[in-house]
Amino acid sequence: MSNRDTYMPGPASGASVQKDGDRWTLVLVRELRHPPAMVWEALTDPAQLSEWAPFDADRNLAAVGPVKLSTVGTPQVSESSVKRAEPQKVLEYGWGDNDIRWELEPLGGGTRLKLWHNIDRRFIAWGAAGWHICFDVLERLLGAEPIGRMAGPENMKFSGWQRLSAEYAKQFGTETPSW
Repeated sequence: MSNRDTYMPGPASGASVQKDGDRWTLVLVRELRHPPAMVWEALTDPAQLSEWAPFDADRNLAAVGPVKLSTVGTPQVSESSVKRAEPQKVLEYGWGDNDIRWELEPLGGGTRLKLWHNIDRRFIAWGAAGWHICFDVLERLLGAEPIGRMAGPENMKFSGWQRLSAEYAKQFGTETPSW
């Protein structure tokens, strides 16, 4: 049995929502035991993104400029742009109609990774659940114990995603999504 067969995400945690009228931003924080340089590579290198992120990139995200992001499990390809790329510190880009911002902060020998992702408030709990699982997969990838990408519509059938989505909906005071 592989690690993926036994994987189940922990409880919903490390997430909050910043509300500005109808514009909601999901904020997720995760402390990783890996150094910022290693985390930066996982956030920017297309080969590593294809192991954990909910999209594929047609180029390295470590430089400002146009990029195509293909959403996992869908035909959606977003013509986007990396707006800011400060190695091992800040990465900002668009994904569809949403903005993504990553901040990396050294933490002992590890990294505090913080994500801001503006998401339609009707789907913010879904986004939190999806990113929670992506962070778990990222952490295992960085620890040389990969379990394979778990993202996209197929992931919504996973009982761990369903549980997390309901837990985040409760935390955020939103309706529990129906699937």
